[in-house]
Amino acid sequence: MKKIQVNEQFREDWNRVLNHIANLFYEDSKIVVSSDDADLSIQFTHSIDEDYTIHTSSVLTVDGQSYTSNYAIGYETEGTEKEQNIRMKRALSHVMLDVLEQYTGMTQQWGILTGVRPTKLYHKYRKEGKSDEEIFAILKKDFRISDSKIALMREIVERQLITIPDLDQIGKELSIYIGVPFCPTKCAYCTFPAYAIQSNRKAGRVESFIDGLHLEIRAMGKWLKENDMNITSVYWGGGTPTSIEAEEMDALYKTMFESFPNPEKIREITVEAGRPDTITLEKIEVLKKWGIDRISVNPQSYTDETLKAIGRHHTVQETIDKFWLSRNSGMNNINMDLIIGLPNEGIEEFQHSLDESAKMQPESLTVHTLSFKRASEMTHNKDKYKVADRDTVSKMMQMATEWTAENGYVPYYLYRQKNILGNLENVGYSKPGEESIYNILIMEEAHTILGIGCGASSKFVHPETGKITQYHNPKDPAAYIMTYEEAIERKIEMLNDLYGKVNIEQ
Repeated sequence: MKKIQVNEQFREDWNRVLNHIANLFYEDSKIVVSSDDADLSIQFTHSIDEDYTIHTSSVLTVDGQSYTSNYAIGYETEGTEKEQNIRMKRALSHVMLDVLEQYTGMTQQWGILTGVRPTKLYHKYRKEGKSDEEIFAILKKDFRISDSKIALMREIVERQLITIPDLDQIGKELSIYIGVPFCPTKCAYCTFPAYAIQSNRKAGRVESFIDGLHLEIRAMGKWLKENDMNITSVYWGGGTPTSIEAEEMDALYKTMFESFPNPEKIREITVEAGRPDTITLEKIEVLKKWGIDRISVNPQSYTDETLKAIGRHHTVQETIDKFWLSRNSGMNNINMDLIIGLPNEGIEEFQHSLDESAKMQPESLTVHTLSFKRASEMTHNKDKYKVADRDTVSKMMQMATEWTAENGYVPYYLYRQKNILGNLENVGYSKPGEESIYNILIMEEAHTILGIGCGASSKFVHPETGKITQYHNPKDPAAYIMTYEEAIERKIEMLNDLYGKVNIEQ
């Protein structure tokens, strides 16, 4: 752990922001006020003038060497207490980032931005009426974002508005996420609800979960029908929804189409079939029966040793075979995922993954950068997994950028995560016209996502103010089985509060 000493006891939320900046440079850091064994010392000053100009400065001292930074920014109004706090945190982040860049020699392409959704910031300024040139200047000056990352944000925003022309007005609709928490095995990097299906089936939890899911779909569908709500998109995730049997899938889709209002108006339905070892011709026929042709077949890597290391019990050849089985059986919109920085993979292995992807040309390709998620097996046993360094993962991301452009893909959504290798990002690419509506909506928080099923998170977005309220279904199947009725009641209360509709009898 890297200990960084500061000269005063900042507010807790200020310290948290400074810690986020420090973690861009060090895997694990801690802000301390006084420590005999501190690795670095940073002295801050901060003030606000009568004309609402904020001044901050920092001096980093290590091994007798000093690095300094000064920053000032003016505002036209005093701002609310909340706005003043945000402004000060941003100004302190500037000078901290600057001295750490000087000291380490690293340049953070995302500047002081540590949030998950960079493009949401771009949309905010766009909706305020600012031009692309004005937005560029703000992102560069106020957030220290590099030219290339700003250009990426702009390209993605433009593509999103082509895909969903009514993006700014879509808040009166909602989308649905349905969580099925079972997988053949759990991947080492995963923190999603993913429970081994065979042991849970033996214990009777799979059938009990599915029974509860039918009831939750019907109850939420009843509210949506009686309140005349349009559904924009539906996403079946998990886990791996294709882990269950074909007849179980068929029955659930029947319930969905019977329960949801105006199913013919749903713009997109996606089913994650991410684990190739769950895909069968019988299951593909069920998808076709219900008109669902957008699925994922996720290789993550095209190196068998890597797949074994991360706990995916399928081979590269099985990924290839299941892709072509899906394609030749009528699946016309297939997404594939690749992960940069998986254990023991470098430039050569990632180039091989791109070469294999070129043979298949899926409609969309999502390029993830490995993130050490707190609850994952990989994080708990870090010493066991050797991953690429910052320079290597940056080169791999550049390879992905060039490959997608050469193969006719465009970037259409972007998100970031904590503890992501190289402080990079995850980018969704697609052939033009094949973008995922759901991915755009959830990343831009453009409207409510109603979560149904195990581990499903509901994000209620106020259609006028944009205020967000969340509700989480239990992740564990046994807990879900015990509490889904309570979850139904609570979510209907929240929907009534949000949309001002009448109460509906259960």
